[in-house]
Amino acid sequence: MKQVKKVAVALVLFVAATGFVKAQSTVAHINVTELLSAMPEMKAAQAELQKLQETYKADIESSMTELRNKYTQYQSEASAKTKEENEKRAVELQGFERNIGEAQQAAQQELAKKQAELFQPISEKAMAAIEKVAAAQGIAYVMDSTQGGGLIVAKGKDLLPEVKQELGF
Repeated sequence: MKQVKKVAVALVLFVAATGFVKAQSTVAHINVTELLSAMPEMKAAQAELQKLQETYKADIESSMTELRNKYTQYQSEASAKTKEENEKRAVELQGFERNIGEAQQAAQQELAKKQAELFQPISEKAMAAIEKVAAAQGIAYVMDSTQGGGLIVAKGKDLLPEVKQELGF
């Protein structure tokens, strides 16, 4: 009877251990940052953002140049003007500086909004491809192996090649 119990316990432990190993095999990883940066749509979106950023930068630099020119002009004419005119000009320059600061903030907000608008569909497409590849391979969990993303050891299956193939590149 003791032999039967020992065999039964050994069998239960064996089944539990193989179940645990099987559960571990349903985990994979992918470097999402690498995937996104390799996607052609991402490169096009980044180029569009760069172009928009350069446009905003040129506009703000133009305004800064105009401000410096007015400042220089007002400084050179200050001795020929009355105190009230100089004060009025100082207030005008401060308003101009404030407008430039507001334009910089608006540009940053517009860039962030445009980035979110451009990157969201790309990210959704990548996630759908990851989910499709994982489901096709019977993988229950996919971890992001991007550096600093919390994954310490990546000895499991890497889905990056299959997801790239799914996306067509």
